[in-house]
Amino acid sequence: MTDHDDRYWLEQAIELSRSCPPLESAFSVGAIILDASGQTISTGYSRETGLRDHAEEVAINKLAADDPRLPGSTIYSTLEPCSKRSSHPRTCTELIIAAGITRVVMAWREPSIFVDCEGVELLTAAGLEVIEYPDLADAVRQINAHLLA
Repeated sequence: MTDHDDRYWLEQAIELSRSCPPLESAFSVGAIILDASGQTISTGYSRETGLRDHAEEVAINKLAADDPRLPGSTIYSTLEPCSKRSSHPRTCTELIIAAGITRVVMAWREPSIFVDCEGVELLTAAGLEVIEYPDLADAVRQINAHLLA
């Protein structure tokens, strides 16, 4: 994927995150998974399928665990994938690694409002490529302004 492609898909994930019902205790996040050939295979946004569901989790769970398109795929997430959570047994970081996704493209590192997130560090340590576009983080912050006041 080129820089232009990564930006395009991350911007699409940002638009998708606008679908999230705002919540005072959770970020509004969008996620898109592309297979190794660059085809969209799944999308998700926070709270799409339940009040405690994260965007990456929703997108991954829409696919079978053994979907052959997952290994080598890229996930675009507007926010750093979570590394700690109390509402579900597995974090988004764990789900991404277990799915065989090899690239994570994101806009904003999770601020320590709820937890101290180590998603980037854990993904990198597991051998995944992590690409950040901090210049797109302002759009994500605006969508989550209800948490930043």
